[in-house]
Amino acid sequence: MNWYSDNKPDTPLPALQLNEKLNDPELYVASPGLRAAVDVALTLGQPLLLTGEPGTGKSQLADHIAWYFKLGKPAVVPVQTTSVAKDLYYRYDALGHFQHNQHSKDLLGPAELEDRFISYQGIGQAIRSAQRTVVLIDEIDKAPRDLPNDILTALDRMAFEVPEIKGHFKSDPANTPIVIVTSNSEKNLPDPFLRRVVYYHIQFPTKLELLDILGKKLTGFPKDALQPLVDHFDGLRKDESRLRKKPATSELLLWADLLAKMKFDPQALKDINKLKPAQKDLLKKSYSVLAKTQEDLQALYQLLDK
Repeated sequence: MNWYSDNKPDTPLPALQLNEKLNDPELYVASPGLRAAVDVALTLGQPLLLTGEPGTGKSQLADHIAWYFKLGKPAVVPVQTTSVAKDLYYRYDALGHFQHNQHSKDLLGPAELEDRFISYQGIGQAIRSAQRTVVLIDEIDKAPRDLPNDILTALDRMAFEVPEIKGHFKSDPANTPIVIVTSNSEKNLPDPFLRRVVYYHIQFPTKLELLDILGKKLTGFPKDALQPLVDHFDGLRKDESRLRKKPATSELLLWADLLAKMKFDPQALKDINKLKPAQKDLLKKSYSVLAKTQEDLQALYQLLDK
């Protein structure tokens, strides 16, 4: 772990050792309430809207559902502050088409225009697909306020228009896409949109649930050594006076995985006042995964320096 800190420029770059279990959709842990919400959305054929803290597994649910039903990789629609409804279905290269018309007298037919200047995006690809797929509309609360309402018709009918080629596309009922929508609740979503989705809020996992998640996804520690990790992490989250931005489940997984790679003994966390200097140094180094601001990182350092 000291390949760079030792300041030896001729040290070879170590091989990257990724824990593939961290992002394995098969190992996704869904609560009974979340599983029930998925069942309702699938039964009604409605989008499932998920809220909850960042890092609690909202986006990863799409990968898990796609794995469970063997539907291939989900189509991801990353929403931006500048997104408009059309961006979720297709993109039209108007400039490229204009330049073509400037340099050629040959007018393109709809099929040629589509092939050269139309690229289908997440929802559009899913609607046009000959098989059922999963679509993830990620962080819809980042979108302009009109966007959720603007996509209602397409989500209700699973159809959209491409006026540039006078095209109309509608999903076969047997291939209706499974739509997962996530929101970090940065702003309220319009009521008409909320009335057309199945809603579920992912609560932050309990300590018992965190132990279950770590037990499934962590490879470097035996299961009976995980309790001190969870207790320490839980204490940091609950100390309102210490951290302004609470670390989430995703940070816990990375932090625990890092400690395993550092060969840090989790039992040492039972009493941080008894940590040896070398253990303190390793723990301080690891805190850069949990803290996301300078103030929070310093607060964690002070915890060890008391």
